[in-house]
Amino acid sequence: MATSTKKKTSTVVNLPPNPFIFEILEAVSKQRTIDKKVQILKRYDTESLKAVLIWNFDPSVISLVPYGEVPYEKNDVPVGTDHTSLRKEWKNLYHFVKGGNDSLSQVRRETMFIQMLEGLHPDEAEILCLVKDKNLESKYKVNKSVVEKAFTDIKWGDRS
Repeated sequence: MATSTKKKTSTVVNLPPNPFIFEILEAVSKQRTIDKKVQILKRYDTESLKAVLIWNFDPSVISLVPYGEVPYEKNDVPVGTDHTSLRKEWKNLYHFVKGGNDSLSQVRRETMFIQMLEGLHPDEAEILCLVKDKNLESKYKVNKSVVEKAFTDIKWGDRS
């Protein structure tokens, strides 16, 4: 009996092809050991995932979007229809941090941020709102040390 319990905890997490960032972070959050969290992050390694984690955990990345709740309309259309994902939008995140596109007016930056949130899957938009405030850990059980172990190629600091 104990053997079957052990097998259940060691099962490999299989997410759909091209998973949303929230699906990856939820899978990581469900793991009880650091090694399993690292394993999932490595398995679903993408530039978009790293960009989100860097924004959240690197203190040198400074958000230019105001702290706190963002007034936007959640995209509540059925999954698979009119959503985009952070996997597709991550290349535009530079607009929202210091040193990315400093020539952008604050009004334009905030408008672009809201437009991005409104096009994203609601759980992806929530991640972006958490990340801009460096608050990802309030929802997901992932921290900087886990990220550092999973992605040794990330160079921390000197970003803004």
